[in-house]
Amino acid sequence: MSAAAAPTRAGFVGLGAMGSPIAQNFSNAVPGLRVFDANPGALDRFAAENPSSVRAGSLADLADCDVVMLSLPTSDIVDTVLLGPDGLLGHLRPGSIVVDMGSSVPARTQALAERAAEKGIAIVDAPVSGGVARAKQADLAVMVGGDTEAVERVRPLLEATAREVIVVGPAGSGHAAKSLNNLLSASGLVAAAETMLVGAKFGIDPATLLAVINAGSGRNNTTETKYEKFVLSRSFASGFTAELMRKDVGIALDLAREQGVKIGLGEELGRIWNDATDALEPGADQTEIVRYLEEAYGLESP
Repeated sequence: MSAAAAPTRAGFVGLGAMGSPIAQNFSNAVPGLRVFDANPGALDRFAAENPSSVRAGSLADLADCDVVMLSLPTSDIVDTVLLGPDGLLGHLRPGSIVVDMGSSVPARTQALAERAAEKGIAIVDAPVSGGVARAKQADLAVMVGGDTEAVERVRPLLEATAREVIVVGPAGSGHAAKSLNNLLSASGLVAAAETMLVGAKFGIDPATLLAVINAGSGRNNTTETKYEKFVLSRSFASGFTAELMRKDVGIALDLAREQGVKIGLGEELGRIWNDATDALEPGADQTEIVRYLEEAYGLESP
């Protein structure tokens, strides 16, 4: 994407594991990207690696941005950044756009969009899928919710970090789609782990069983992209924590309840994921749920 196609002034808040490579993609497309993080160390590292970016000392330094992107871990933090005493909604001008690229609660995104609209500010939810590795390659899938005009204004910017930008619907729709995607992803990981552990107990070489699954109808994203690299290697380093996956599964289950839909498999998955995350070390990778299942079922992976 050319800089000319992007908004004139852009800001970015949240330089964590996912936010940093996404912000780097934006910085490559928009010289002078203004960046802010509550962690001074994260801000120092990003500024050193991206000298064309501009450090923001506070959220107030983003006041004249046309678009501000957020990559933050929870709806509570998003609310603080937008609505707090020094929040963005108190600084941004009418006509500006805030893009929430984290995994937030859909209903809360809808509420924020209503609050922001009162000030003439648009909220676009644009969570991503693909993980840290694909973020570094600007190869993410972005699912977008929001007002059509606002979405089209930020689309060229989102394309700087995405392989595919999918418009889902009005505000909150992107976050709903992301949580449902991760519900399915988490289900696939647990199902693959249980299948592989039973096969190992029977005596089938795990690499051989994995090859069978990936050649057959049982394959899924876990068996094709995660199991050999992160589980059989015992590296457990996919770049997405078990805690974050628990949060997203919880959002999806709450969404199902709000819609009056009882999903039995999803509820059982939520129980397993809660128990596993509580048992694992803080910050454990999502793939370490296999360690938990090995112990819980009394099974061992060679």
